[in-house]
Amino acid sequence: MEDRRVVITGVGAVTPIGQTRTGLWEGVHREASAVRSITRFDPSELRSHVGAEVDDFDIAAYVPARRASRMDRFSQFSLAAAMQAVEDAGLCLESEERERVGIYMGSALGGVGYAEEQHRLYLEKGLRNVSMTLALSVFGGASSSNIAMELGLNGPQLANTNSCASGALAVGEATRAIRLGGADVILAGGAEAPLAPLTYGAFALIRAMSTRNHDPRGACRPFDAERDGFVMGEGAAALVLEELGHALRRGAPILGEILGYGSSGDAYHMTAPLPSGKQAARSMTMALADAQCAADDIEYVSAHGSSTPLGDAAETVAIRTALGERAEKVPISATKSMHAHALGASGVMELGICLLSFAEDYLPPTLNVCTPDPACDLDYVPNVGRRAHVSRIISNSFGFGGINAAIVLGRYEE
Repeated sequence: MEDRRVVITGVGAVTPIGQTRTGLWEGVHREASAVRSITRFDPSELRSHVGAEVDDFDIAAYVPARRASRMDRFSQFSLAAAMQAVEDAGLCLESEERERVGIYMGSALGGVGYAEEQHRLYLEKGLRNVSMTLALSVFGGASSSNIAMELGLNGPQLANTNSCASGALAVGEATRAIRLGGADVILAGGAEAPLAPLTYGAFALIRAMSTRNHDPRGACRPFDAERDGFVMGEGAAALVLEELGHALRRGAPILGEILGYGSSGDAYHMTAPLPSGKQAARSMTMALADAQCAADDIEYVSAHGSSTPLGDAAETVAIRTALGERAEKVPISATKSMHAHALGASGVMELGICLLSFAEDYLPPTLNVCTPDPACDLDYVPNVGRRAHVSRIISNSFGFGGINAAIVLGRYEE
């Protein structure tokens, strides 16, 4: 089979810093954190009180109310992002071969927040008051299934729940599927709606989240010496991936190309990364090899940058290991400092932001980098965005359980 190149032609986003591709870009350019004290529920009994919520989201703008009522928040986010991406790509599904259009989605927790809500109703009022849609809403595949049914797509479907690497893995595996001829177009993305008391509280119990409750906007501070844990967010992002020839034939806007993909596992600990960063680095070197790129070809790194003490230090080591001397010269951003960590959705949000870097020659900042950390001593584009023309980007996503994914993006070149 001839080499099938995979390009990105559309972006959809439902994030705390903005909705739609345009809203996301505007949110990035504001260079401000969306983190605040949680309002979705009362977190006062917990160690952590901060998060990033999606405001003014209205699923009725996408589907009729009756249809929307059958989906929980995580599926609603998924569908909205996917429909935005299709529109952004100018993809006319009526003229497509539906069996050649697939859906690959990732989510760490699926509909667990909705399950919490329904369990409360069960305890208070009994089983008869539980929604009939509960069993159909909580599983990870609900996102891709709802998208398929709403858009009438019969191509391959895949839903993974590989923690915070889920969205990036969905994009990587979708790329492989298109390369191998399994589809011509795939909607690939991630969605998460974890801001519910028990789910949020579970992460607070294991002391994984920031307790900088007095300073919400400063709570997510990747690579800063005073970082004390990640900040939970919510939302979704989706990309339209297309085989290059398919995109060219329909005159699609090409935002970038997926050049390489790599994944690995630490096999070390459920929450702590491998301190040597060896396997995280291996996912990056695998992506470089797949892209047929050298380390010196990389001009920008979109870091996982979760703002955890161990994670950011291990990622710094991994970047040094994978890129060698190039690591000293390449700018690195952690945009979770703006939109927080939406778990399985974050990697796709970050890939969408990377496409902005191509479109506008702009590298977003890493906010709240105020106190140097000897363990994090690279160029993290601190606090203020930077104008730069880059053509090769590597984007990292690392998750609980030591699951690592890296994707190399490139400007489209004939």
